[in-house]
Amino acid sequence: MHPAPTDAAAPDRPQPRSIGDLFVSFTWLALQGFGGVLAIVQREMVEKKRWLTADEFLEDWAVAQVLPGPNVINLALMIGDRYFGLRGAVAAVAGMLAVPLVVILALAVLYAHYAGNPQVAGALRGMGAVAGGLIAATGIKLIPALRRHPLGFGVCLGFVALVFGAIAFARIPLGWVLLAVGGVACVWTWRKIGS
Repeated sequence: MHPAPTDAAAPDRPQPRSIGDLFVSFTWLALQGFGGVLAIVQREMVEKKRWLTADEFLEDWAVAQVLPGPNVINLALMIGDRYFGLRGAVAAVAGMLAVPLVVILALAVLYAHYAGNPQVAGALRGMGAVAGGLIAATGIKLIPALRRHPLGFGVCLGFVALVFGAIAFARIPLGWVLLAVGGVACVWTWRKIGS
């Protein structure tokens, strides 16, 4: 698990009031996350609730992407564990899954009934474009955190361009890009911090 930050216990630092607060907060996040929840998690956890700083979010999100399983579930697990240990991790993950599961099952029944309708197909294609825009907007919001990275802003932007090019243009699978480019970035950063 991600180690608790040194300032997480500071009395003026916002944090979840209880395990119930954690559950409800992650349920609300999940219910807003049609087509992707990254933008919503960043806005809620960093900007509104301030449970994480921008740097903590960037670090946790990087770890969540490398771990197997859905990224946002991994992030919820880490945040829950940070504040309430195992019980918090379970509550956060349950919040991400319980109520949204009921909604998804209801939508699946509706979709099965209306799948042949061309308006439904068009609406779903439009939602894909919106989800892409949300992800791009979140990426742009995270750029200021790269300015403080040990490798420097230019090198970080180079990694961003390399990953984008490898996935979007070269069509290299995400897993291989994470292993290759992510591995190089991690080792290079580790060596830079250690020197």
